[in-house]
Amino acid sequence: MALVTLRVLDGADRGQVFDNLPTPVTIGREEGNLVQLNDERISRFHLKIQEDGDRFVLTDLESTNGTKVNGEAVQLWILRPGDLISLGRTLLLCGSEDEIARRLAGLRGADLSAGVTLDADDVDQLASSVSLDFELNWTDNPETQAILHTLLPPDLPDGLDLGQNAQLSELLQYLQIRIRGVIEAAEISRKTEDATISQRRWQDLLDLENRLALYLRSIGEPH
Repeated sequence: MALVTLRVLDGADRGQVFDNLPTPVTIGREEGNLVQLNDERISRFHLKIQEDGDRFVLTDLESTNGTKVNGEAVQLWILRPGDLISLGRTLLLCGSEDEIARRLAGLRGADLSAGVTLDADDVDQLASSVSLDFELNWTDNPETQAILHTLLPPDLPDGLDLGQNAQLSELLQYLQIRIRGVIEAAEISRKTEDATISQRRWQDLLDLENRLALYLRSIGEPH
């Protein structure tokens, strides 16, 4: 069983460390949560972290004030070492120091644009040279957060059946066609190299962003 470590960086419980928690982990302000926090802006049962394969999945439990990870509102999220979870007035850091150092070392040794990463031995060697006190100094070293929170292209889900693969393919193709329409309609100025799109295409883009938000909300709702 994989274990989760959470450190409270800000809020009433600042400085507290919940080390090597067995999943599933529920977080909220009431007794009965594995992590109980003293924050009146947190729901009674605010969120859950559970293991799925080799991943930790965060689910917002329809909380009143919502959950953010790395500054983005989420309902479902695959947690990684170094992720920052905001709920109420509380800020949690996911992962032990060793886990964060190892992930940071891997990202620093990766060509993020090409997706080329170091092998496990190289990552171990690089991680062993990381100064954890320096790497975890979030206030004075914003570059560390920028690296850990870089948005990388996500992997496609494994184990889908034929119908689910077809649904996913249809969804991605729909998004690709809508985005391609906006790109192809853009006019590029030779003088300034600025791109201009019509009001109608801009509305198309806003509609697509709203539709994506609805998809994310629908997927994240507990069933």
